[in-house]
Amino acid sequence: MENLENEELELEYKKTLLDLLKSKQYTKLRQACDDMQAADIAAVMDDMEDEDSLKIFRLLPKNMAADVFANLEIDDQQYIIASMSDKEASSIIDNLMADDAADFLEEMPANVVKKILANARPDTRADINHLLQYPEDSAGSIMTVEFVDLREYMTVADAIERIRKVGLDSETVNICYVLTKERVLVGTVALRYLLIKRQDELIGDFMNEKVISIRTNTDQEEAARMLQKYDFTAMPVVDQEDRMVGIITIDDVVDIIEEEATEDIEKMAAILPSDKSYFKMSILETYKNRMPWLLLLMISATFTGAIITRFEDALSSYVILTAYIPMLMDTGGNAGSQASVSIIRGISLGEIEFGDVLKALWKEIRVACMCGITLSCVNFLKLITLDRIPLLVAAVVCLTLVVVVLIAKTIGCFLPLLAAKLGFDPAVMASPLITTIVDALALLTYFTLATQILHL
Repeated sequence: MENLENEELELEYKKTLLDLLKSKQYTKLRQACDDMQAADIAAVMDDMEDEDSLKIFRLLPKNMAADVFANLEIDDQQYIIASMSDKEASSIIDNLMADDAADFLEEMPANVVKKILANARPDTRADINHLLQYPEDSAGSIMTVEFVDLREYMTVADAIERIRKVGLDSETVNICYVLTKERVLVGTVALRYLLIKRQDELIGDFMNEKVISIRTNTDQEEAARMLQKYDFTAMPVVDQEDRMVGIITIDDVVDIIEEEATEDIEKMAAILPSDKSYFKMSILETYKNRMPWLLLLMISATFTGAIITRFEDALSSYVILTAYIPMLMDTGGNAGSQASVSIIRGISLGEIEFGDVLKALWKEIRVACMCGITLSCVNFLKLITLDRIPLLVAAVVCLTLVVVVLIAKTIGCFLPLLAAKLGFDPAVMASPLITTIVDALALLTYFTLATQILHL
């Protein structure tokens, strides 16, 4: 219901802005934008034609333009920058938070980045270059360098004056960071304490010395987990010498979680990850992202055909066996997917590590036995009463079902843990790949049991 209301509101905003734009009522259009949130304006611009969105963007006040720009899709950002002079583009970059500017410039061609930085303010250029040197997807690459820093010898009055001086250019003022002369992080102070303490009290007397920080080379996903674990709205980032270089805030974490979740979902569906939205990707790009895995899975699936061919004589003796192949393969794939998704989620949340492999396997084996026996009992009744097949054939199908579920859940549990241990993304070992492996093993189990029990 809430999503529907948001969509209706967005359509209303879009209609209002387009009507004002077409009637050339630019003053009213600017006033309408003043009453809107930057994120709402960006959402409306994303759905507009490029020329219309550019016209609206040019009418925005400088500070609002930077906020709107930070919320746009990367394609729209690139179009706007390409349509501006180098000086205008640099003005936008100057008004962005350093982390947002760095994220944008990472996606731009090198010659464009060089021109923009050449015209940017020296302090902006230094901050962006500082962020761009860190590895992609590290805490250093997503942090912002705008934060309030204090000293132990400052009084509360000094601290408040410091906040007034740098607060507007900082990402947040809720938490201030106490540094030494060498910029080593030694404590934190919440803004509320500064408001209730006496003006002459020293920061060092009441600062929180139990500081939790992360390194610049920490993976962004691990950084997001730490903010979630400690329920922080911001977390300091330090270098190898414990000198504070920036902060990661909750808005960065939301972006990380969305990015990582999207990437995992795409990998689990056998699609190469992309940072573009669905309608922003061309048909050719979509094809390139899907084709490699489809080709690999198709080739690997030929093994199931080879197994069926090998047992062709057995099948000719009991043709009824072929009717239950799809059921066995689908059940095995589903069972494996359930286990793999649970394990991948546990790995992503830091709940499961490779050292827990035996514990996880033992749990999945017990679950598999319970699930397999339940499915087999239900299936046996159906085979005997509805399908009316021979008792031995029903026994083969049901016994295979138990073994297949056991194999599938074991593989679905082990492969993601192994992938994570070897440094691969465990999401790669999700549904499609596990299903292909389980299909082949299900057929081998089925025909082996049939040959032994039915004496084929």
